[in-house]
Amino acid sequence: QLQLVESGGGLVQHGGSLRLSCAASGFTVNDYSIGWFRQAPGKEREGVSCILSSGFGTNYPDSVKGRFTISRDNAKNTVYLQMNSLRPEDTAVYYCALRSGDYCSPNRFHYGTWGQGTQVTVSS
Repeated sequence: QLQLVESGGGLVQHGGSLRLSCAASGFTVNDYSIGWFRQAPGKEREGVSCILSSGFGTNYPDSVKGRFTISRDNAKNTVYLQMNSLRPEDTAVYYCALRSGDYCSPNRFHYGTWGQGTQVTVSS
């Protein structure tokens, strides 16, 4: 059974940092592409970052480029999202999701298995 579990969210001040973890079970993370998404209240779920099965990462919204970094630890079967210089507008529930193949997409409908999410709140 493919499963993803997010952790690492919390309350942080404007300008602070958090590292989110996405622990995988039932599969090997480097066999899939893993995406990070976020959903703020009343808004659509938004693609934030993605790492290909080949290991290359990318960020989608211009607002997170230069601040967020995706990485992967194959030994721990875990994908991370390092978030620096956090802003109140980054407040959302953050999800990780997987899709087969070496392909990243900001479209949430391209991903089949999702974690339960972790809340990130950035205070001003």
